[in-house]
Amino acid sequence: MKAMLLAAGRGERMRPLTDKSPKPLLKVGGKSLIEYRLESLSKAGINECVINLSYRAEQIRESLADGKRWGLSIQYSYEGEQPLESAGGIIHALPLLGDKPFILVNSDIWTDYDFNRMPAQLPGLAHLVMVDNPEHNPAGDFSLHQGIVSESGPNKLTYSGIGIYHPLLFKNYSAGKRPLRPVLVQAMRQGEISGEHYHGQWQDIGTPERLFHLRDNASCIKSAK
Repeated sequence: MKAMLLAAGRGERMRPLTDKSPKPLLKVGGKSLIEYRLESLSKAGINECVINLSYRAEQIRESLADGKRWGLSIQYSYEGEQPLESAGGIIHALPLLGDKPFILVNSDIWTDYDFNRMPAQLPGLAHLVMVDNPEHNPAGDFSLHQGIVSESGPNKLTYSGIGIYHPLLFKNYSAGKRPLRPVLVQAMRQGEISGEHYHGQWQDIGTPERLFHLRDNASCIKSAK
């Protein structure tokens, strides 16, 4: 199975840290955020990865190169100077991803999630990893009930930025700038999105304060390596 890492965003909320560096290359414990994700994918037996690029794309290319140091083959999907948002970026990268389900991961999350937990067979069009709602998202994103994810309902949780996606999820959508949530919601209304509740370590590194807190938490860093 291939994986796609989302790394094209400008990281506006992380300024001034991202004024000279793309967000995925910000470091924790001597390694960049995206390096931890590459390591965890390789550890799970993933050997092909697609990374979408836009903001400071060359810095990411130069830092990660072809991926061989992690036992990976990395291909890059350049979106131009303006990123296409998550769904638009996936659609743009589909020629590199092929016609089989692929793992999708945000490159700016911190987690000890083991990708070997992913279901071997995808029952619908996507499978989302959901987590407890953090302070910055108390209302959650979607409801998870008996393994099915829906737009509304009880037990609303936060989408972790980790999932398995089938290319067919995007078959009715044209290329261009497009967010992911409306695509998922449409499929949820057809009962095509499954999910799991992950109780392990997870953080969205969306602000400098969260990054500094993570850097100060040595035990958190050690357990996620």
